[in-house]
Amino acid sequence: MMRQNKRPTIYDLARLAKTSPSTVSSVLNGNWRKRRISEKLARSIKTLAHEQGYALNRQARALRKDRSGIIGMILPMYDNRYFGSIAEHFEQMARDRGLLPVITSTRRDPELEAEAARAMLSYRVEYLVCAGTTAPDQIHDLCAEEDVPSLNLDLPGTKAPSVISDNYTGAYHLTAQIIRDLEDLDVHGELAFVGGRHTDHNTKERLRGFNDASKAKIETRIETCGYAADKAYRAMADLFDQTGTLPSGLFVNSTISLEGVIRFLGDRPDVSRSVVSIGCFDWDPFVQVLAHNIHMVRQNVPQMMECLFQLYDNRERDAALIEIAPILQLATSRN
Repeated sequence: MMRQNKRPTIYDLARLAKTSPSTVSSVLNGNWRKRRISEKLARSIKTLAHEQGYALNRQARALRKDRSGIIGMILPMYDNRYFGSIAEHFEQMARDRGLLPVITSTRRDPELEAEAARAMLSYRVEYLVCAGTTAPDQIHDLCAEEDVPSLNLDLPGTKAPSVISDNYTGAYHLTAQIIRDLEDLDVHGELAFVGGRHTDHNTKERLRGFNDASKAKIETRIETCGYAADKAYRAMADLFDQTGTLPSGLFVNSTISLEGVIRFLGDRPDVSRSVVSIGCFDWDPFVQVLAHNIHMVRQNVPQMMECLFQLYDNRERDAALIEIAPILQLATSRN
């Protein structure tokens, strides 16, 4: 064992792991896959490094190699399962590559997004991932000034590679399922779209799927009120005030909006029974366990992140758009 007052070096770790210093260096720098080092050995070296208190001096490494080993991500928020899952997968997959992941939330505010991007660039991030940002091209331009590649996730840009859900297809199938529910129950009413911003790509595509699936089948109303729960609550109140009743079917554009919808229905049990089928373009397992009439679209985060890091591994910079099919998960009463 090494003395406690001595900082371990890669030579110490190589001796303990019974391998070469260059192998240890490759593992700690995230280049072990290129050198065909086994995953078992890489995991063993990382464990030893942690146990021995080895700390990679990233600032010194950046000066030596003009690389920081830091990869950044900008998220709109942490408060739903979708973005939480993105953050979790991002951290693990970055660490698997020997990178230090840094994540910040910007609340869908373009000014905060730009501020966060500038701060990360000042720390010499090697890549910046824009997840659900409102102005990805603006961030790309900031990164391009420093010759730092950017990648887009969830919302696409036009200047960097983008990985998103297939919003149109997911919305089409979700809308079709809500309409089937109404037909099966012989309910004649309206279908409403609640939540999202009519200016963002994902809402536009979901609206397109919603409109195509409902065309000539049912009367519809649109309330693109934003994503916040309070705004969705007010949108539900507006829907009720317009006709004195609620639509029989609801397409809700996120679990954040769904919170406001459910809160309104809970506050108005006298009219909530008129809503017989709800679809949400987002997923939370508790919703499906507790609510028997809510279908959900589960975005395929693992596959999205695999595509994202494949773009990173290949150092792609072309503005390609990759769409990943989401998964329609039926309400518990339909499973």
